[in-house]
Amino acid sequence: MTAIPFTRTADPYRDLAVIDARAPRFNQTVVGSLSLLAVITGWWPLLAVLAAQLAIGLTFGRRYCLPCVAYFELVQPRLGEGPLEDSRPPRFANQIGVTVLIAASVGYLLDAPLVGAALGGLVATLALLAASTGFCLGCWMYKLAAPLIGVHLLHVEPAEICADCAVPRREDGSGC
Repeated sequence: MTAIPFTRTADPYRDLAVIDARAPRFNQTVVGSLSLLAVITGWWPLLAVLAAQLAIGLTFGRRYCLPCVAYFELVQPRLGEGPLEDSRPPRFANQIGVTVLIAASVGYLLDAPLVGAALGGLVATLALLAASTGFCLGCWMYKLAAPLIGVHLLHVEPAEICADCAVPRREDGSGC
């Protein structure tokens, strides 16, 4: 059996304006599942680890986000690249996730386990909802607010990707 060569339209670690639409869902599956596990078992430090991991990925890039690396190095080469989308809405959703996961961890640290469990459960619920249905509340909030603050969202079609540099073409048709 001959392997089909895999080519990417966008480099997952350099072309940060776009992301494979399946990558955030993979990340949401990981975050949601582990948050649910932490709430069910009461092992709340896992919420802090998830917050730290998301914060590291947001600060230093996808190359340092463990679920991102797992998706781009293990899953995407086998499934192929999914449709590309603007990376800012999922990034905003991750920022909200970090904030809520930190608050959940602080709740547990301050001996308020109901607060910690409620916030951890909220993250688990919203992340698993997004992973299973594609409805990402944080992404939706960003998309709703973007026009109000003058942000134009990227709508990326495969033909709109520059073949030379693999980034979205500008309105004038140029790539870089």
